[in-house]
Amino acid sequence: MTRSQIPQGYSPSLNLYDTQKAIGLLKRVFEDTLAGALNLRRVSAPLFVEARTGLNDDLNGVERPVSFDVPFTGREAQVVHSLAKWKRLALYRYHFSVGEGLYTDMNAIRRDEELDNLHSVYVDQWDWEKVIAPRDRTESYLRRTVEDIAGALRETQATLRAAFPALQKLTSLNDTVSFVTTQELEDLWPDRSPKEREKAWVEKHPLTFLMGIGGALRSGSPHDGRAPDYDDWSLNGDLLVWNSVLHDALELSSMGIRVDPAVLDRQLTISGHKERRGLEFHSLLLEGKLPLTIGGGIGQSRLCMYLLGKAHIGEVQAGIWDPKTLETCKNAGVILL
Repeated sequence: MTRSQIPQGYSPSLNLYDTQKAIGLLKRVFEDTLAGALNLRRVSAPLFVEARTGLNDDLNGVERPVSFDVPFTGREAQVVHSLAKWKRLALYRYHFSVGEGLYTDMNAIRRDEELDNLHSVYVDQWDWEKVIAPRDRTESYLRRTVEDIAGALRETQATLRAAFPALQKLTSLNDTVSFVTTQELEDLWPDRSPKEREKAWVEKHPLTFLMGIGGALRSGSPHDGRAPDYDDWSLNGDLLVWNSVLHDALELSSMGIRVDPAVLDRQLTISGHKERRGLEFHSLLLEGKLPLTIGGGIGQSRLCMYLLGKAHIGEVQAGIWDPKTLETCKNAGVILL
């Protein structure tokens, strides 16, 4: 049975051609606005990395990367899941200074994604990373950065609404950011699942930053999985908005202050991944050679879905879908790219 569901009475705010124009405008405006807000420079990024470097993002630790051999090198390559670790190494190699950062288009294949309204095997996001000073490894710095990103989102939405008046009927991003921790949500609703807690909170707080993802809560389980070697589990979070089309919480961004040597060592031990200490990226970090950073990924298709009022991610990106999804969308009059 397909996991994709089109809400009763759904009708796109923009036709197919205007959707394409709006996607182009959205990406140009948001890139420029984000770069200005966070002092980021655009760089080129890889589609794949060598498996032996440990640079690929392990996400929740169970997803299988798409791998292939490169005969002329005798080595194995992996299509990236994200660029969380690659970006930090790039800042080191490019000699960025404190307060400077980079952003790039990240295109990934996640073969094990379950296909639904929000997920496809193709992932596109703006990956960004910024050098910070030791004094910046604080919750207050993380919160200020989230506020800057929220400002870029609001400015992009305002531009889109001016260009496409039909979008003015959609939910506004004028709300202030609500900051809440995963432990606070567990304390409020201990009998609900993490996703149910998110939905209950974000419905009342339409622009939310949910903090503290990866480490175990008092119940003994984490709110959600996070790889141990990029985010500091105590200084990270997800930026969530209320999707009024799907009537659910929608994650736009995962981000955080990155691990320093001590935190990396501790999180590798907790997660049972001590063997990673010998990989190139991890060795450099444990030796204190990599800069301290903050960074994250912002979903391009997710943001297009939200700001353009779309019900399915296939309306804003081309992909491959199962027969049931195709049938469900066709019956609802939804055109998938």
